[in-house]
Amino acid sequence: MPLYQPPDPNTHVLSQFSLKGKVAAVTGGARGIGQEAVRGLAEAGADVALIYTSSSGAIDVAAKIAAETGQRVKAYHSDVTSRAEIATTIEQIATEFGNGHLDIVVANAGICTNCPNLEYDENTWARDNRVNYDGVMWTAQAAGKIFKKQGKGNLIITASISSILVNIPQRQAAYNASKAAAVQLAKSLAVEWTDFARVNCISPGFIMTKMLTLQPKELFEKWLNMIPGRRICNPAELKGAYVFLASDSCCYMTGANIIIDGGYTLT
Repeated sequence: MPLYQPPDPNTHVLSQFSLKGKVAAVTGGARGIGQEAVRGLAEAGADVALIYTSSSGAIDVAAKIAAETGQRVKAYHSDVTSRAEIATTIEQIATEFGNGHLDIVVANAGICTNCPNLEYDENTWARDNRVNYDGVMWTAQAAGKIFKKQGKGNLIITASISSILVNIPQRQAAYNASKAAAVQLAKSLAVEWTDFARVNCISPGFIMTKMLTLQPKELFEKWLNMIPGRRICNPAELKGAYVFLASDSCCYMTGANIIIDGGYTLT
């Protein structure tokens, strides 16, 4: 079966961005980039399942976005590093929350450790990889089984500019390698799943999230000086990109990695 095409590609361009009637799920959706992805999808008309692992305020976040957008937004606790657990959660979302279907899944959960390479051991090396790479794989696999059964679906993976370059001066080989692996996984799935799903990545640069604000002031200033845009991105500035990839406005787009970094990777 060929890559999905909307019934009428000539419809008004703004209507192509609507997610009305769609059901979405976002891992790592309680804070930072994930929270804004949830908000953006809901603002575009989707009902969204917010998947979280450790965020204590996830239920309140879901309720707040639901009240602001008028869409159903519900929090689900799960662990993306457990193949069985995330599969059960994704299936539950499709069955109960989605009334039998699931249109969009955003694999967004991620962590980053600053560790010199010579100091890694089995546990510290595995930590980033289990979330950033294995977690994407198990989330994708669970979503893919539902998409294949439906004959249509959309997977969006949050990668990083660290997938295409080595950030300095921090030392984060596990993070860089895991994000690069996630992008290559997305490309592989985009080819393998052409007849039933689109798969794309978003690679943000320096975003004003908790992960960034906890860094030393001198490191923060060094990064700022390296960005041609001369500012750090607000997470809300990314939500439009998630809506774009989730919508029918780019149905011929699969296997892409959208870089949003204020020009950082150009220098």
